[in-house]
Amino acid sequence: MSIHYGYIGLGNLGAACAGCLLKAGFGLTVYDLNPALAAPLVAAGARLASSAEDVAASVDHVITCLPSPRVSEMVLRNILPHMKAGASWVEMSTLGREEVLAFAKIASDAGHEMMELPVTGGVHLAAQGKITMLAGGSKALFDLHHGAMAAMGVRIFHMGPLGSSAIIKVITNMLAFIHLKATSEALMLAKRGGLDLAQSWHAIAASSGNSFVHETEGALILNGSYDIAFNIDLALKDLGFALGFGKEFGVPLDLASMTNQTYIAAKAAYGGEAQSPMIAKLLEDLLHTDLRAEGFPAKLV
Repeated sequence: MSIHYGYIGLGNLGAACAGCLLKAGFGLTVYDLNPALAAPLVAAGARLASSAEDVAASVDHVITCLPSPRVSEMVLRNILPHMKAGASWVEMSTLGREEVLAFAKIASDAGHEMMELPVTGGVHLAAQGKITMLAGGSKALFDLHHGAMAAMGVRIFHMGPLGSSAIIKVITNMLAFIHLKATSEALMLAKRGGLDLAQSWHAIAASSGNSFVHETEGALILNGSYDIAFNIDLALKDLGFALGFGKEFGVPLDLASMTNQTYIAAKAAYGGEAQSPMIAKLLEDLLHTDLRAEGFPAKLV
């Protein structure tokens, strides 16, 4: 591929997406504050940069996937003076709409265009190059980066102008957290009702009550690993965005509010770094009833 990308932020999601770019033949320069996270990509052929500024100075376009809006802004301000003329910034972090618009103005004032590109579907799909991509920004920029998006995902949506993707990404995450609370309660009903949990999981998966979250995170609950590679702090961040949009748009979000309270309780019990499906463990601990069943994976592949 003729485009050389820089990728900054190699957490679970970022490393998976960067790996897909490399496999597709794109030139790739990578950087993370933790050099160990870059090692597998470097071994596969990526160039390791010495800093975020080094990335910006040496590539055609920069992609970031970072843990918070504060970090995104800090990295943006650091890279902008070093980006090549005509280089654009593709931001894959989950941000609020106002943050997207504010950061886009910072980039524009420095002569660079931004495309927001949050993704949804889980780290396991990102590793397979099958994640869903939610692009926001100009159609020209969407077309320019379509090849890279096709390398990272199979379902690619141009949601509209900047800020549009921030809204739909928060909506999808809000639904996922609500579905996780619902599947936890459903599995507990089955267990306390004396049903075989494995058979109950399969019956739900084949029913009108099924959800993507039931099939994925529900399986991890039954295994007992809860390991979806997404923690409680990140869930609370995204639910905060959703509740903020609810206030802004005048939409009562009763289920999101209740789910947010459940995550606050889970953070108090297990810490913010605990896996987000551990909201099911709150129910297990409360009722002294585990939700284990044989034949379910510790990780999704």
